[in-house]
Amino acid sequence: MHVVKPGESIQRALDESGPGAEILLEEGVYEETVWIRHDDVTLRGAGMGRTVLVPGGDVLPDIPKLHDADASVLSGISANGVARVKISGLTVRGFTGAGVYAHTVAGVAVREVEAADNAVWGVYLRESSGCEVVACRAYGTQYGGIALSFCPDAGGEVTGNEVVRNAFGIFVDNSSRTRVLRNSCHENAIGIMLLNQIYEGEPEGGVRDCLVAGNELFGNNLAAGIQPDGLGAAGPPISGVGLALIGTHRVSVVDNRVHGNHPSGESVMGAAFTVGSSKDWGGDDALDNHILWNRVSGNSPLDYQLGCDLDRQTIWGNRADKGEPVDAKGWNP
Repeated sequence: MHVVKPGESIQRALDESGPGAEILLEEGVYEETVWIRHDDVTLRGAGMGRTVLVPGGDVLPDIPKLHDADASVLSGISANGVARVKISGLTVRGFTGAGVYAHTVAGVAVREVEAADNAVWGVYLRESSGCEVVACRAYGTQYGGIALSFCPDAGGEVTGNEVVRNAFGIFVDNSSRTRVLRNSCHENAIGIMLLNQIYEGEPEGGVRDCLVAGNELFGNNLAAGIQPDGLGAAGPPISGVGLALIGTHRVSVVDNRVHGNHPSGESVMGAAFTVGSSKDWGGDDALDNHILWNRVSGNSPLDYQLGCDLDRQTIWGNRADKGEPVDAKGWNP
């Protein structure tokens, strides 16, 4: 184990320790940008708000750049092309990119990390597998507080997190085999979004075989996609949405509480709980999803809106006051 104190270099400790490094960060503030570039690395702080990483110091010239961002954009902790990385017990604040950015990592666990006011993403896992984001807090980002993007075999979980004041609280973007459990998502434009959409030049898309259960989605009233450089600028306008399944296949949505979500601006989604197609954007219809025992109430303009073939979904035991279609089976007041 290599212990690092404030004023000492985290990067030097990582590089000198090499593969298998276990780095313990003592309580304090570290002004640094960190690149994990070996396998089997554990980076552990003294706890959220106690060990704090902020921008500053020298930056390695070849550090991986955030996908689809200007080269000047920097993330707090980056990992690229490595395996079995664990990051825990710290706050990453105020970076121009992501708080934590993992690209093509085989086995990445982010636990008890606070991603605070990072400009683009909070915790951003892309084209990776074995993805775990557990007991984290992410807030104040332009896009996703927690995002899994193009992880076709994510094989992990997003559990017990709190996400606040982002465009997307939790964003499962063309990623499959993920469990999204017992998260609190509030004051975002949309609490949880699962999206199957193909982008030019991107890997194959799809959202399949996921479980979304036991989440509390409330007060998601921000407006995204309105201002050219504002919240969720690259996407369509979204506001007042708790949970959305867009073009998903075989996703189970069970025992979630969706309440008090009200749009504050224009939105392409007309309800707090939305199921729809992504065929117009190269995706697919929503097919073979299971929507069971969810409580959706006190939202505007509607509690639910189901833009899908209802015969291709299993819907049972849900409670809601108002929705479309009004005669949809499986929704009771």
